[in-house]
Amino acid sequence: MTVTLKHAQVYCRGVFSGSDVSFPCGDSVLPGGRTVPTAVDASSYIVLPGFVDVHVHLREPGFSYKETIRTGTLAAARGGYTTVCTMPNLDPVPDSPEHLQAQLALIARDSCIRVLPYGAITVGQQGQALADMAALAPFVAAFSDDGRGVQSDSLMHQAMLEAKRLNKLIVAHCEDNTLLRGGYIHDGSYARLHGHRGICSESEWGQIRRDLALVRETGCAYHVCHVSTKESVALLRRAKAEGLDVTCETAPHYLLLDESMLQEDGRFKMNPPLREKADREALLEAVQDGTIDMIATDHAPHSVEEKGRGLAGSAMGIVGLETAFPLLYTYLVKPGILSFPRLMELLHSAPSRRFGIPERPTEGENAAFTVFDPHTPYTIDPASFLSKGRATPFAGWQVQGRCILTVSDGRIAWSDGTLLPQGGDTL
Repeated sequence: MTVTLKHAQVYCRGVFSGSDVSFPCGDSVLPGGRTVPTAVDASSYIVLPGFVDVHVHLREPGFSYKETIRTGTLAAARGGYTTVCTMPNLDPVPDSPEHLQAQLALIARDSCIRVLPYGAITVGQQGQALADMAALAPFVAAFSDDGRGVQSDSLMHQAMLEAKRLNKLIVAHCEDNTLLRGGYIHDGSYARLHGHRGICSESEWGQIRRDLALVRETGCAYHVCHVSTKESVALLRRAKAEGLDVTCETAPHYLLLDESMLQEDGRFKMNPPLREKADREALLEAVQDGTIDMIATDHAPHSVEEKGRGLAGSAMGIVGLETAFPLLYTYLVKPGILSFPRLMELLHSAPSRRFGIPERPTEGENAAFTVFDPHTPYTIDPASFLSKGRATPFAGWQVQGRCILTVSDGRIAWSDGTLLPQGGDTL
């Protein structure tokens, strides 16, 4: 059967216009006798192209107690995402086609949206030898050792040359291990005041500076993960002005939080850490002027026990797929810090373009879109998350922009029951 959303405000190329949106959704009768309507009034809602997140951790295979393909993609769909790229810190690490196959099988079986895996840059993400990049290239979005910086200059040089030959991106987690010194939050005033070991900003921007020099030598297409410092922004702005083939991302928490907002709680611990106010201001300027190309969540779920050991003892990483759009819409778009078209560029168009991800229509069998209620305020409640992860520094924040429906590949991936029956992924 076909469902039509009547009189919706549909976003396309920078403007909203009133339109009907139709898509196939399977059987008209659900288990239990519930009937799916063929037409619903969507005039109070906005229809957006499905978001693209190029940096998520779905934890499977290997760490399904943290997250699974099923729970992670349902969380993504609930956040308005129809495509995610999942990082390679798995077991087995996808450093060969044989190891990648375990992940691909789970994606085919359990995903409710499009999932594109990364291939590892190095074998086992150990930074000692290149992975089988040529064999992996047809099956992966790009190459990354996210979670670990590639420490060897010569090995990163080799990786860039091979990625260029294969016409693939190198997606770099930039972190110089020699500068970490056991740190786990930013090396700033909060760390000094509360007796914590700090991570200096140079551990990030120093490796970005190294990699940019290698990009100049190799001509590799290069993308920087989760930029968090003002020095990183300055380096990347200069590299772009120079004409290097570089892009970068940041995450919502680096735009909305800084070290002055830290609490003695594991839900404020991530890598890279929350930096200083000046860093946050530089990041906001960079998303406004285009130096930062896209926003990714770095969705990194852990168990409750792993996140319950305070700042010092908790695992690094927070969840973000279910909160990214409402936070960015409420605290950046509504106050006029970002325009709505710029937010859509950051969440959809730029990642699609850079990673060569085909954009899909808002109607028909291949439709991929999401519907939001932009008006009704609500409170972020981790207990309601579909992700297995619950750690977010935004618990209790008041937001607007609730996702009520997401369609991926022409089928309902998520519905909260407002327009169509709840649990719509079972249609």
